[in-house]
Amino acid sequence: MKISKKDALKWFEFFAILPEDEQVMIKQQEIIYATFAQIEAAIDHRNNELMSEIKGLKTVENRTFFVGNESKFAKGCRSCLLGTGLSAIRKTNKCNLNCKFCYNYGELDDIAPIGEGMWEIGGTKFYEKDIDLLLSIHNKPTGISYVYLEPFMEIEKYYSIMKKFSEAGIHQHLYTNGTLATEETLKALGEAGLDEIRFNLGASNCSDRVIENIKIAKKYIKNVGIETPMTPELFKGFFEKKEAILATNLDFINCAELHLNENNIGNYAGENMYIARQGYISPIWSRELTLKFMKIADEENWDLAVHDCSNHTKFARNLNLSAKEGKWFGAGDYGCEFSRIPYEAFLPILRDDNFEFLTEEELPDGYKPGEMLF
Repeated sequence: MKISKKDALKWFEFFAILPEDEQVMIKQQEIIYATFAQIEAAIDHRNNELMSEIKGLKTVENRTFFVGNESKFAKGCRSCLLGTGLSAIRKTNKCNLNCKFCYNYGELDDIAPIGEGMWEIGGTKFYEKDIDLLLSIHNKPTGISYVYLEPFMEIEKYYSIMKKFSEAGIHQHLYTNGTLATEETLKALGEAGLDEIRFNLGASNCSDRVIENIKIAKKYIKNVGIETPMTPELFKGFFEKKEAILATNLDFINCAELHLNENNIGNYAGENMYIARQGYISPIWSRELTLKFMKIADEENWDLAVHDCSNHTKFARNLNLSAKEGKWFGAGDYGCEFSRIPYEAFLPILRDDNFEFLTEEELPDGYKPGEMLF
């Protein structure tokens, strides 16, 4: 069904006012999915045109795209896309910043603690003394990542457990906004065996302090990069300080396509949105800006890797992990992060006169507004 943009808008205006507990009919579901497919097809077409302009575009086994120095492509990303995934290690339930793109926006004071002296690995709670037991029983992952929320709130607790995983030969990387890092703590992380550190430069609006910490990190940690959801603010801020950022000699920049959940979607109300494979919902400008960013990096021949960590990449990541876990063919848990589809979020793009569907057809009989029987 190649629903027209006009008909899609009429239906979505209706869906947006439905009571939350009212279920849509099967034919209405067909209209919803047809609309999503029309929007996504138009977005894919626009992104493909942008990609065609990047002469040095490369792939990692067709699972993701990047430009630049292949040897500097983040090893943690290779583990995620080709290895046994990324085993997330959780410890810190606090953050010193409040970013509007954060998946925990609005609930940062309500994040449950992991537990005194404990670490969450694979959904299970461990004491540090249990790590040797874990390593003796489970197959070693190709990589692990320290997430949730800002590790530098209590970074001194991380050193000893990092040494254990380093001695086991497991690649480790850590995410941080970088504002609390110091030369002393960055040096300690390197000595503990941290292989890779990723700075969320957008969290601090490309602050000079964080840029300096990226430079310092390169003295002690082998792989140093930036990983931030791509937003207009990051795009603008980066190029205002491009020379200083590139002078840090960082290895990679991961441009994550911003996807939204129930916590942060309100911060982007009114933006043009699309839904990828009926899963992640994203503002359409996020990947567009990434591709424009990559084109500049390619043309200027930056000596690093710039990675398009898109919704497609996250879909491939999920498939890789489920395959490595021995799940059945096609299994995965990629999907929509909303308990109810936020129909109102798609009204701006359907009302945008500058956004067009690629092809349109008249709705079949029985699918037009006023014709559907309850």
